[in-house]
Amino acid sequence: GGGGETKQKTKQFMHLQVQRGFRSVVVYLTAVDSSRDFVAVGSSIGMLYLYCRRLAHMNKYSLEGKCDAITSVRLLSCFDDLVAAGTASGRVAIFQLVSPLPGRNKQLRRFDVVGLHKGTVTSLSWSANGMKLFSGDDKGRVVFSTLDLDQTQLL
Repeated sequence: GGGGETKQKTKQFMHLQVQRGFRSVVVYLTAVDSSRDFVAVGSSIGMLYLYCRRLAHMNKYSLEGKCDAITSVRLLSCFDDLVAAGTASGRVAIFQLVSPLPGRNKQLRRFDVVGLHKGTVTSLSWSANGMKLFSGDDKGRVVFSTLDLDQTQLL
């Protein structure tokens, strides 16, 4: 049937190859979210790809540490542009993106939520004002994180 062929073709675009030293590594694109301003894509090597539609520019952000697949991403555009990424090992990283607008964030900042999830992060959801992030995992645990960007800390 026609459905199987379409699915197979789509699958072919869900991975790419990158150089790691002298060897080439297949990277799977594992999570996606989009907003008016950005498209965020997570990968199997813990790299977050963020495409800015306004500037037609792609940035890459590493979650650092061990190579941990990104399993969920969620964007939020409010006063600040934020993106959260959840991983297979239960880690959540929150990035506050740089803004070209006056009085807005001028430096990329990252906040980590670690040790609270014992399983793979499967879902992320922001409150409308970006001060709260809910993250859920495959063990049924939901974590509520409060983010105070003015104090530059995760509460």
